[in-house]
Amino acid sequence: MTSSSIAILLGLLLAGGAATAQSEALDFGPVARRIELSPEEVQAASEIVISAGLSTTLLFDAGLRREDVELEGRDRFELVDLGQTTLRLVPSSRVTAADTFRLVVHFRDGAAPVSASFLLRVHPVKAQPLIEIYRGRRTVATYQQEVRELRAELTRFKEENARVVAEHEAPAGLAGLISTTAMDEHGVLGSNVSAAVSLEAEKWFTSSFVRTYRSTARVAVETHLAVKAGGAPWRAKGAMLRNKAGAELKVLRIWQEQILPDEEFKRLVVEAVAPAASVQGPFSLKLWEADGPRTLTLRNITFPEWP
Repeated sequence: MTSSSIAILLGLLLAGGAATAQSEALDFGPVARRIELSPEEVQAASEIVISAGLSTTLLFDAGLRREDVELEGRDRFELVDLGQTTLRLVPSSRVTAADTFRLVVHFRDGAAPVSASFLLRVHPVKAQPLIEIYRGRRTVATYQQEVRELRAELTRFKEENARVVAEHEAPAGLAGLISTTAMDEHGVLGSNVSAAVSLEAEKWFTSSFVRTYRSTARVAVETHLAVKAGGAPWRAKGAMLRNKAGAELKVLRIWQEQILPDEEFKRLVVEAVAPAASVQGPFSLKLWEADGPRTLTLRNITFPEWP
């Protein structure tokens, strides 16, 4: 099959596809999450998302009793750095997806509430980098910042909704790509990057090749995967496409054939939004299953240069 015919087939796949597509929205960048503690009522433990090897910092507006911090499974964290008003956590590689750890902190001044409880839940990649915990009155500046972030988030939701509506109303095939401006007269460019890409999941998977594609506003990564003998069937639940600077591309969908433990290679495609200015590689692609520990990382991914 020629490269031009492969590009056309991929374009048809991205526009419609015969198999079931999955998608998991990703934020464009990390923002501080805020948790407010009420002194009048007992609050349930707030859930915080952590990931192996990634840092999560809790910033409190009151001093902590450092000697009384309670962290379940402390030996499974490679870093627990406790300051006067901060707590930085880095889980080790021993944690697995869906693990939970209870964290309790006590405040030094004795004011209500005297303590706060948190539930740390492990996700393969989506650690929340900064959590701000308030017990007292917040400043006007923090409310203004929160309003700005909410407005930005609302704008993203509106743009995403408009895109979904447009794609739903668009025709399938090449006409759909053209009508949604995902493709122009330059078509879709493809490149075989198998020699440069490394796979970090050798104990679970093998990969036969990796191809990347680019159109006016989209990119895609295609790979053929097989589950090693003795493993369980695998289906990707989410994906993250990030460059070395930490910038993420918004993943639109994951399409894959069923990957069974028969060592037969099956196709998997990840599609993302990527205006020309945002495609500054190389990128790493990380995929994870719904509840299991098996993650897949492809590194040193590059996309064809756009005319």
